[in-house]
Amino acid sequence: METTEKAIDVLNDLIEINNDRIAGFEKAIADIKDENIDLKELFQTYATQSRKFSQELTALTAARGGDVETGNSVSGTLHRAWIDVKSLFGGTDRASILSEAERGEDAIKKAYTTALTEGGLSGEPLETVTAQAQDIQSAHDSIKALRDAAK
Repeated sequence: METTEKAIDVLNDLIEINNDRIAGFEKAIADIKDENIDLKELFQTYATQSRKFSQELTALTAARGGDVETGNSVSGTLHRAWIDVKSLFGGTDRASILSEAERGEDAIKKAYTTALTEGGLSGEPLETVTAQAQDIQSAHDSIKALRDAAK
């Protein structure tokens, strides 16, 4: 596969998992009860973060002449875990909500790691994905710390 095509595929996979992350957090926000109102704000922040990431990745894809995928990816594997996590939200206790959120963050963190190690990215896409991966890691660590404190 040509390097540009591979990069476009990788960027599209990351767009999709970010879109699934948005949907997962929005599902969690809708299901969270008032006693965990602080999580609604945090999850909204992360949903907004993924909207921004998706927009940046979409621009990079378009700049490389690629079609931006909006459905399931050809490989389909990177974003499946967030879809699965999205369906599990609904637990009302803080620890279970945060455990499911962390599982989703594990999935997106893995997708970014795979993109950086196997995606053949260079130049601006590599810089963008690297910066986003650092923010994803930070979000994961924050959710994990909250989960540990809730146990």
